[in-house]
Amino acid sequence: MEMRICAGALAGAALLLAGGAADARTLKLNHNNPTDHPVHIAAEDMAKRVNELTNGALKIRVYANAQLGTQRESMELMQNGSLDMARSNASELEAFEESYSALNLPFIFANEQHYYDVLSGEVGDDILMASRDKGFIGLAYYVEGARSFYANKEIRSPDDLKGMKIRVQPSPTAIRMVELLGGTPTPIAYGELYSALQLGVVDGAENNPLALTSARHGEVAKVYSNNEHTMIPSVVMISTRVWDKLPEDQQKALKQAARESMDKHRESWNDQVAKGIEKAKAEMGVRFIEVDKAPFIDAVKPMYDEAAAKSPRTADLITRIRALAK
Repeated sequence: MEMRICAGALAGAALLLAGGAADARTLKLNHNNPTDHPVHIAAEDMAKRVNELTNGALKIRVYANAQLGTQRESMELMQNGSLDMARSNASELEAFEESYSALNLPFIFANEQHYYDVLSGEVGDDILMASRDKGFIGLAYYVEGARSFYANKEIRSPDDLKGMKIRVQPSPTAIRMVELLGGTPTPIAYGELYSALQLGVVDGAENNPLALTSARHGEVAKVYSNNEHTMIPSVVMISTRVWDKLPEDQQKALKQAARESMDKHRESWNDQVAKGIEKAKAEMGVRFIEVDKAPFIDAVKPMYDEAAAKSPRTADLITRIRALAK
């Protein structure tokens, strides 16, 4: 009798475990970087932590190299609930939620610490949640350092950009910045930029130094002019439709895992960039030059008044961001 009871209990437990596994939810997260990029590594860390925090009830599968679509395609799929999660960046996101435009203004951050204080505090959280009614919610930021210009010539002042076609993201702020600096802004998808540089469709681009190695742009652009005009974070997001269907404990676990991966990513980013710069110099022959930022800062000053006049929301965010500078 005892044997039959034990056997029945074991069978029941097995059914419960099988049911729990069957009920597990797997979210798909798409991004456009390679698997050795810090963003992918951070996303995998987040996936691992979510699995731990929910005892396997919630999982994340990370798709690298834009397997499920470009950044813009991912955003549109996520908004209608066809894709669970995506990673984009503040530059492209301002087309979907105006709050992100404040983060894209050139030279708005005094330094890296100011940048992280904004992202990890109330202002950053405010921006992440601002898009709830637009079909997505931000979960965390991944810092991606400062962006500068790279081409096959030195860009030491705005005068050097005159007549140059510069690849930008499809962001009104990025386009306006390059216009004020004297260049011709040319929006091109990131995956097409290598060939665009190689074939002369554009004369240069702007990004963080890791683009030289992770996307091999250092093979076709040999001078990195370090003016550090913007610090634009990546953003990990989830569809509002998907988020609203998750139980509260899984929402809490997902936010916790995202924030932990944000802090961990920051720790590794500078190390990855330092190694990337050395690789670009040694293996690709890229020259890095330091430039005087003052002429660039002066040239883009009109953007602050323009942004504030266009939107009271952006004006408020600009004031709050500047107030956090030490």
